[in-house]
Amino acid sequence: MNRNAIVKVENLSKRFGDLLVLNDITFNVYKGEFLCIVGPTGCGKTTFLNSLTHLYEPTSGSILFQGEPVDLQKHNITYIFQEYSAMEWLTVRQNVRFGLEIKQQYDGIDKKVDDALELVGLKQFESYYPRQLSASMLQRVVIARAFATQPELLLMDEPYGQLDINLRFKLEDEVVRLCKQTNTTVVFITHNIEEAVYLGDRILVLTNKPTSIKEVIIDDFDRPRDITHPDFVEMRNRITDLIKWW
Repeated sequence: MNRNAIVKVENLSKRFGDLLVLNDITFNVYKGEFLCIVGPTGCGKTTFLNSLTHLYEPTSGSILFQGEPVDLQKHNITYIFQEYSAMEWLTVRQNVRFGLEIKQQYDGIDKKVDDALELVGLKQFESYYPRQLSASMLQRVVIARAFATQPELLLMDEPYGQLDINLRFKLEDEVVRLCKQTNTTVVFITHNIEEAVYLGDRILVLTNKPTSIKEVIIDDFDRPRDITHPDFVEMRNRITDLIKWW
């Protein structure tokens, strides 16, 4: 893996009043890697992503993107939330185009939309509205919108939490393929340990609040990954124990 750090988090802390949520967190995210972050429910995983995008201002410490403070007006960063975020009044094509328009990426916009729809297999459904789509197709619309902008950094906050296991595995495989194909850097938040081991190149295991990094685990199993392989099961169980016992 290219070890060029695209994101550098140094001594990050975040308080809400007297409540210390993130406590002196330091780590890097490397170009082209798929970094998964796991931890106990309510430990501050989403707070970290919101701090990275400056939806929340850090209380102390710094988050640098390519050596500069994060600036969403300047840096091409895309965020996929837990909830479906396709706009009901827009067609599939218009939804994907919307992301490019917001970022004012008008050059070659129609081709970018076409390419994104082809990547996720939705070209034939481009005139459909969200109400006409299945759950997995709705999430693919959101993924296509994200990849159309060719983000340098893709943030994903438990995007498959509402899907059944078959749909989840299908979309996980799809996102890994897209990320490797486009060399996109991903920070992926999940409470599902099996999902983290299935997806990640590295896994950050967080403690309970006040949250710090308990361990960083290298996840270099060959892809596609076999969730029944003894090494996979061993890593899943190890991370479960790290989260379970404090």
